[in-house]
Amino acid sequence: MSIVVVASPAKINLTLAITGRRSDGFHDLISLVSPVAFGDELNARLAPSFDGSTTLTCDAPGVPLDGSNLVLRAAEAFAAATGWRRAVQFTLVKRIPIGAGLGGGSSNAVAALKAMETLSEHRLNNEERLELAAGLGSDCPLFLHDGPLIMRGRGEHLTPLPAAAAEKLRGRRILIFKPAFGVETAWAFHALANRPDWYSDAATEESALAKWLACESAGPEQLRGNTLERPVFAKWPALPVLVDWLRERHGLNARMSGSGSACFAWLMPDTDMLAVTATIQEGWGNGAFIQLTTLAS
Repeated sequence: MSIVVVASPAKINLTLAITGRRSDGFHDLISLVSPVAFGDELNARLAPSFDGSTTLTCDAPGVPLDGSNLVLRAAEAFAAATGWRRAVQFTLVKRIPIGAGLGGGSSNAVAALKAMETLSEHRLNNEERLELAAGLGSDCPLFLHDGPLIMRGRGEHLTPLPAAAAEKLRGRRILIFKPAFGVETAWAFHALANRPDWYSDAATEESALAKWLACESAGPEQLRGNTLERPVFAKWPALPVLVDWLRERHGLNARMSGSGSACFAWLMPDTDMLAVTATIQEGWGNGAFIQLTTLAS
């Protein structure tokens, strides 16, 4: 095969507890996370020349096209691990906004690994695939899976949800919305590290998550929140103001995903989408990103 198209979904941190900083500089976390039906698309084709270089093009402004992009880093990591060094031409159709906390770059990296496997016909085993993904970024391993997961450690320890708990999330409608500005992940974690009293307690978070998983009647709206909201909301008050508006005006449970700036709200069957959209645009202007989607099953 000389051409392959790979879906590259966004993810939502349905809950995110940052419990402390590790000796290696990363942070320990506990997160219930799920891919969604919305995302990017990565096209990959073998370059016509065997001695060419792997390249990346993208239709969205602001996306780096050099070696700092995780697509090209993933291609190089695959080549180093397998010895397969054919030049590949990647084209990224970018729909996930940058600086959103939706895992776009990590998802693109895993899409590139999948494309390289198909083009090269060199199949990695599960351990090799996980090692490559984890080496590219903390969020990358979750995109090797299709449904909701619990992430622990710095994100490399993944546990699928029990069937009954996964069923509570299957196909649930959510609205993703993001202001014109983004938040740098490194800044958010650094700001949190400067306030160690803001870290979540691991035992408390594990207990609350275990109770939610065991309770058939507990809906996703009852999940706990996001530790990173405290530093991010403190710097960008437009985020908590809009979250409050959605709760007060429309009865929606909204929170931030990942390190932001994207937020999401659980939708009800009778949610007036026109009214909700008007509220978001009132708060953040017509440049706000708004996307209706569902959780992956």
